[in-house]
Amino acid sequence: MASNPEYIEHVRKAVEHLHGCKAAYSRTEPVHETFRGQTVWQGEVEVFDLTGHPKAERAYAWAHKDGPADSQDRFVAVLEIPPVESAVTAVRAAIVAETRRTKAN
Repeated sequence: MASNPEYIEHVRKAVEHLHGCKAAYSRTEPVHETFRGQTVWQGEVEVFDLTGHPKAERAYAWAHKDGPADSQDRFVAVLEIPPVESAVTAVRAAIVAETRRTKAN
């Protein structure tokens, strides 16, 4: 999904819904994460400044296709709370969380 105003607005609303605070779009950052020479994630991360969150001032978020036949959008929103300090570390944290979730099922 390319970063366009409609997409950014959907992601912004998801951040607000998931974290219960106001989010204002700041910028888009490209991320290309590799592991052992292989691409494990590549895309654009939307960066939002938060207002009213008790622990974080920023969130990193994106959406991807999920569900049966990739029929649904799944939103991922990672708060900037250490060790997350950038779009790259947000993607890494999401990969770890997804791996743990998959192994638990």
